[in-house]
Amino acid sequence: MGKFSIKQAAPFLVLAGVALASIFIPVLPNFDDGGKTYNGADIAWVVVATALVFLMTPGLAFFYGGMVHRKNVISTMIKSVVAAGVVSVLWVTVGFSLAFGNSINGFIGDPSTFLFFKDVNSGAPWSLAPTIPLALFALFQLMFAIITPGLVVGAVAERIRFTSYILFIVLFSLFVYAPLAHWSWHPEGFLFQLGVLDFAGGTVVHISAGCAALAGALVLKRRRSHLEQREIPPANIPYVLIGTGLLWFGWFGFNAGSALGANALAVSAFATTNTAAGAAGLSWMFFDVIRGKKPSVLGFCIGAVVGLVAITPAAGFVAIPQSIFIGFIAAIISNIAVHYKQKSSLDDTLDVFPCHGLGGIVGMILTGIFATKTVNGAGNDGWFYGNSEFFFTQLKGLGIVVAYSFIVSFVIFKLINLIQPIRVSQEEEELGLDASQHNEKYVQGTLLVNNNGKTVERDIKIFEKDAVED
Repeated sequence: MGKFSIKQAAPFLVLAGVALASIFIPVLPNFDDGGKTYNGADIAWVVVATALVFLMTPGLAFFYGGMVHRKNVISTMIKSVVAAGVVSVLWVTVGFSLAFGNSINGFIGDPSTFLFFKDVNSGAPWSLAPTIPLALFALFQLMFAIITPGLVVGAVAERIRFTSYILFIVLFSLFVYAPLAHWSWHPEGFLFQLGVLDFAGGTVVHISAGCAALAGALVLKRRRSHLEQREIPPANIPYVLIGTGLLWFGWFGFNAGSALGANALAVSAFATTNTAAGAAGLSWMFFDVIRGKKPSVLGFCIGAVVGLVAITPAAGFVAIPQSIFIGFIAAIISNIAVHYKQKSSLDDTLDVFPCHGLGGIVGMILTGIFATKTVNGAGNDGWFYGNSEFFFTQLKGLGIVVAYSFIVSFVIFKLINLIQPIRVSQEEEELGLDASQHNEKYVQGTLLVNNNGKTVERDIKIFEKDAVED
């Protein structure tokens, strides 16, 4: 065993403290209204949607893990998945209160409102989700909180220390995600009061993660391979395809679930989500072709995810036909941004800002153009339908969220770097984070075996401790 260090023991000690404190939280009976308040169909749909959104986190792990160098596959995947553990505990203790607790001047929730989920499983339903229990609403929102810091992984992959990333998840969730969720989705939040519309997380999830990704890439600086302009082949393109499928599938819960009921709005959001993703995947792939490239699996997959990002804020406010244009144009904008980013000194490993950040920005702007009360009476009419004032409201909200997310995330990364080195050493980076951070390796290659006198190729795909690279 290594030498005991308070710094190394801190995560365990904090978790132990939370676990011990949880013993003394009073237990209240579960909700029981005799079937008078809640709607069984709505509960069933939102339970399914919650599970679908959770599936996006392992989907994201496959999506990112397939694109990095094979010596960083496991380290990249676990950074997305570990958010499910960190944020779940954080959300129950204080996160849900900060996001949806009693509003303090429209900026943040009172942390004592639902401390340790106090009254959540027995209290009155959320005002904007009156047909489902408050606990279900809280769990649905938890899944959004889990995937948001996981998105940032792609920008800082292959060089960030694992324990530093754990600390980033905690600080980002408390100081970026929770305030943005309160501003945008709490009825007393100041962006909500301003009239800014974000159906399922264009600002709260994708712009915040995209801006945090940009800040992280700037603080961690460039990888050695990026400085030397070495081309890094993706570890496993089929993983990217699997991840895209899981993300697309889960996104139906992400967007259609945000209707918070089994209703016509959920159906409409489901349809706009699928349509935008399909249009964007084709747009990215065909745009590559007219630029002289061959149609690629990666191109379609990345484009589809950009379309899903762009439709997220608009899903419940725009009509199905307009979602084709949203996906089409968002993919082109992100594609061009990726092209110019590759010529720059910015080392955003997996293009999180061009895809998620800009995708969310485009989605928020196009919501300001194509939103219509015909689809959602609780929404607004956009500029295309004669209401330019709402368009400028969206721009105002967009500017606030971009500035806040980037500045606070930048400070968080700098603060973590003061506590401990946020970046691995050059030797650890060269060895690979799978081995240096986790003592595990992903091995993929070709094994020649003799099969009844014939030489047959077999794929090697091994996850094991101390595995030797082929």
